Amino acid sequence: MDSPLVRAGDASAGSDVFKSECAECHSVKQGRNKKGPSLFGIVGRKAASLPDYNYSDALRSHTDWVWTADKIHSYLSQPAKQADPGTKMKYDGLSNAKDLDDLISYLGTIH
Repeated sequence: MDSPLVRAGDASAGSDVFKSECAECHSVKQGRNKKGPSLFGIVGRKAASLPDYNYSDALRSHTDWVWTADKIHSYLSQPAKQADPGTKMKYDGLSNAKDLDDLISYLGTIH
């Protein structure tokens, strides 16, 4: 069984997935928010926990969430269905399981 913070994937390929799917709205630099919060250190972090980002009420209502690999995987497959209506994230989701695993592996290296 995978560790809750790790998934089998190719972090190098995940960097490319990040650039094509996420970089327009998110940064991986610590303290650099864009439309979305910085994803620096996202794996293992509590949801809606960056003090310098204005999260939607929908995501703030899920402060019991911890961004484990499995939680990120389920969230990014269907973001609007994972958070209550009103989420700021206007993304339909990433349905390719390999791309998701690669992306999560990459995000796990950003800390």
